[in-house]
Amino acid sequence: MALAGCPDSFLHHPYYQDQVEQTPPLGPRDLAGPGFPAPPDQLTNHQEDDVDLEALVNDVNASLESLYPACSMQSETVPLLQNGQHARSQPPPSGTRSLQAQRSQPVHILAVRRLQEEDQQLRTSSLPAIPNPFPELCGPGSPPVLTRGSLPPSQAAAKQDVRVFSEDGTSRVVETAADMTARDLCQLLVYRSHCVDDNSWTLVEHHPHLGLERYLEDHELVVQVESTMASESKFLFRKNYAKYEFFKNPTNFFPEQMVTWCQQSNGGHNQLLQNFLSSSSCPEIQGFLHVKELGRKSWRKLYVCLRRSGLYCSTKGASKEPRHLQLLGGLEESSVFSLIAGRKQYGAPTDYGFCIKPNKVRNETKELRLLCAEDEQGRTCWMTACRLLKYGMLLYQNFRIPPPRKALLPSFSTPVRSVSENSLVAMDFSGQTGRVIENPAEAQSAALEEGHAWRKRSTRMNILGSQSPLHPSTLSTVIHRTQHWFHGRISREESHRIIKQQGLVDGLFLLRDSQSNPKAFVLTLCHHQKIKNFQILPCEDDGQMFFSLDDGNTKFSDLIQLVDFYQLNKGVLPCKLKHHCIRVAL
Repeated sequence: MALAGCPDSFLHHPYYQDQVEQTPPLGPRDLAGPGFPAPPDQLTNHQEDDVDLEALVNDVNASLESLYPACSMQSETVPLLQNGQHARSQPPPSGTRSLQAQRSQPVHILAVRRLQEEDQQLRTSSLPAIPNPFPELCGPGSPPVLTRGSLPPSQAAAKQDVRVFSEDGTSRVVETAADMTARDLCQLLVYRSHCVDDNSWTLVEHHPHLGLERYLEDHELVVQVESTMASESKFLFRKNYAKYEFFKNPTNFFPEQMVTWCQQSNGGHNQLLQNFLSSSSCPEIQGFLHVKELGRKSWRKLYVCLRRSGLYCSTKGASKEPRHLQLLGGLEESSVFSLIAGRKQYGAPTDYGFCIKPNKVRNETKELRLLCAEDEQGRTCWMTACRLLKYGMLLYQNFRIPPPRKALLPSFSTPVRSVSENSLVAMDFSGQTGRVIENPAEAQSAALEEGHAWRKRSTRMNILGSQSPLHPSTLSTVIHRTQHWFHGRISREESHRIIKQQGLVDGLFLLRDSQSNPKAFVLTLCHHQKIKNFQILPCEDDGQMFFSLDDGNTKFSDLIQLVDFYQLNKGVLPCKLKHHCIRVAL
């Protein structure tokens, strides 16, 4: 016996076979519906049978639906409703009972089960067969390969070890997560090296075989950058005080003759950075550059202009007509590097070379677009404009709001000053009663006087024969070697290289031993992107040794006192001492 509207597969279910055997044959009186009113004596019994059957169908549907995801059932509901049932928006025709629609629901369940089985077979067959590495540990009925269900759940991406080098050749291996930025890694290295974190530490992408290097932006992912580096390349940990200096003094980085606009600019240099950061403006950097021809050793001096779409050279003089412009390189899939030894390695005409390197290039030099400027200011202008046009507001956000420190790294909890240190104030005890010095300039002057008095007391105690390990004259000649700004016996060329590496900003300095005079020292200072050297000579006064860089007009008992003075006063220098070059050992 079969039910109307139910397929054979539906009736093969054991649950429904029992129901069919127990249910008596239905007569015309049992088909009562809206068009066939039931007799009064059988209306109650028929309603009870109808309710029981509906409950049974619902119970089976609920038990089967709980075995499969709801998303697959929802994907099959609409076509099955259209094929086997009336749409909800259309009322059923008169004379039709909803019982047939209810009994057709197992068709939907079986279709979902069939799709689930096919999807599972498809997923399993698409995976490669993995041999079982330990067949002896499995039972006789275990499969020889590892199926998907036998594999452990996927774990989070493993961290990657990144080796970072310092300027003195030492290195440190750091466990780096996939989402760790260059700023995060610098903060970790600063903490482990016990340095001062002033947002000027950077990672350098160094390619010795190509003679290129560049500073990573704070937001760049370290692991992603390392994936584009060759085996000979490495990361360096270095200071860069000029990283965001163009936000403070834009006119020093963008000479007026090199900057033009495709549309009228109302603010001049006041809106210079806004025009670079805004995507609606069209800034251009223009000028002559020495361009190395691809695949050749020769260089040509061409008129070049930099736009948002890329770097172009003119094939006809200084014309910027579209038909005369030829693309040299884009900025989207490339990075801008400085040439380390352009004259020696590439035969560059000047020392102020830079390069547009595609990210896909590792060891090849054929696809490198090498360029040279006439001076350092020109090179800085081109490279800074490339950074602004490529990253835009990201640089400004890194400058104004440094990225937050990773909460997952416990080492990023920097020490804070204690309550007792925060409560310290400058006091003057020269009178009968002490007073608080509220003027910062007066407090600084009092601190300097206290330092001078300490040195005088130290000298007087040593002369009287106190238990001092060092003679005062010996102490004044060696105490500066403990300072970070003193770099010992290095050459003039090496000092200039360090200044350039750590940023050509005003006030960047270092001290070193003089090569021409064994008893003298040299102050190397940067001003207006030029490096100057000042000799510090020893002088004797009343049997005591002093140091001076203005022929004895201003004398200091040691080099620490000299540096402290010129950090507050310009004196004979073109500017105050502001930043000192530092090298740390990782």
